Amino acid sequence: MRAGTLIITLALAGLMAAPPAAPAQTFATEDAVLEQIWEHAMNRSQLEPLAQTLLDSIGPRLTGSPGIDRAHDWVVRKYAEWGIDARNEQYGTWVGWERGISHIDLIEPRVRSLEGMNLAWSPGTDGPVTGGVVALPDVSTPAEFEAWLPNVRGNYVMISVPQPTCRPDYNWEEYATEASLERMREDRSARVQAWNQRVQNTGLAVRDLPRRLEEAGAAGVVTSLWVNGWGTNRIFNGRTQRVPTVELSCEDYGLVFRLAENDQGPVLRVNTEAEFLGDVPVFNTIAEIRGSELPDEYVMLSAHFDSWDGASGATDNGTGTVLMMEAMRILSLVYPNPRRTILVGHWGGEEQGLNGSRAFVEDHPRIVDNLQALFNQDNGTGRVVNISMQGFVEAGEHFGRWLSLVPTEVSRHIELQLPGMPAGGGTDHAAFVCAGAPGFNLSALTWDYFTYTWHTNRDTFDKLVFDDMRNNAVLVASLAYLASEDPERVSRERRTEMPVDPRTGERMTWPECQSPDRSADVSPRM
Repeated sequence: MRAGTLIITLALAGLMAAPPAAPAQTFATEDAVLEQIWEHAMNRSQLEPLAQTLLDSIGPRLTGSPGIDRAHDWVVRKYAEWGIDARNEQYGTWVGWERGISHIDLIEPRVRSLEGMNLAWSPGTDGPVTGGVVALPDVSTPAEFEAWLPNVRGNYVMISVPQPTCRPDYNWEEYATEASLERMREDRSARVQAWNQRVQNTGLAVRDLPRRLEEAGAAGVVTSLWVNGWGTNRIFNGRTQRVPTVELSCEDYGLVFRLAENDQGPVLRVNTEAEFLGDVPVFNTIAEIRGSELPDEYVMLSAHFDSWDGASGATDNGTGTVLMMEAMRILSLVYPNPRRTILVGHWGGEEQGLNGSRAFVEDHPRIVDNLQALFNQDNGTGRVVNISMQGFVEAGEHFGRWLSLVPTEVSRHIELQLPGMPAGGGTDHAAFVCAGAPGFNLSALTWDYFTYTWHTNRDTFDKLVFDDMRNNAVLVASLAYLASEDPERVSRERRTEMPVDPRTGERMTWPECQSPDRSADVSPRM
């Protein structure tokens, strides 16, 4: 027993051990700050312990939850340990909600514990609730649907399309015959079309179905939004609702659906805990290293702090969070007196519509007007390989100079999109681009981000690739340093004529820029 304990202890110690020394780097010129950035990022990295504490110990950071409050306070304390000024800055309120346990079991016609949990902001069941299962009916008119509704009383209702296969496409592409692959794709397309028609024929939008089903006496709603990966599922909702709703994995949803469709009497026992906490304050965490020559001009690092809570939000966006923390730690050591002020924004409410970053833009026009550049990261654990100039026609000159000084081992991976396209609404740099400020997203290799980890219950610490993250720490800290030292301001001149969208044939436009939602919309919806 003691030997086994020793082995486990050594294994855990090895997990958190410092990485082996990085190989020699190639600099274009001698620059002591850039050399020290490499040394600290590659050979003295703190990414692993930061990520382990944030993801394993603190855990998910759902907007309005106690978990995100604990995380905000931890980040402020961490910056204080490094001698960096930091604060939590309230930008609004949201519906507070805390997740408890989720147990979903099939108890008839056989026993199986199912993979799934309740959606965020779904109420709990107030103890185990047992009920049969029915699928959304294939009706022709809303009147037929209304006539069917008494069938839901006391039952769980399945409202998502059942997948014909839970194997990823690449599995079929590697092993299936061409005819088999084509049949699978046709089957999947036909199922989606038929299901969409089934929903449409109820006369209700998908988001309105749970409320109507609750009114008819349903015990709850069962969903599955598959992302084409092994056993993953999305665990999110985004708005509060009144009917208990649980999400099942692709495999288990298909099992229960087939039992229901074949009149084989599936019965579920569901026990989910959740507590609504009323309207609670929500925050951004802001930290800064004050500039010595141009303190009223700013370089900003950016990453959203909130996550969905089916897992611990590792690649969305724990990676961006600890990356920016690590860059600030390194800069405080090797560049403690920057020319321009260096800020970092850990944004709340990104998943609800970029609310934290949009609010910061509204609340701090002086910073936005004097922003040299913002560097944002939000798409997983991979090394940065693409940076769009977001339509700022002269920004490429600055990035060309900056990247020419970054070690070749880092810069060789990166393509610049010149002059690039303006941001859509996908992540927080868009809030700044919408205000005319030079905000740039550092786009990374996906590592199957959209298939396996994005908004799923698989987004955990073990998915992180620390070699790529150390690469990104060199890049971000170097860009912040070089942008701070640049004798010239990044021009805000933007392209005047947008290219034609090849999908629609219409000329593209600048993104529509919304105001932040500073308080929760509590209407029930999916």
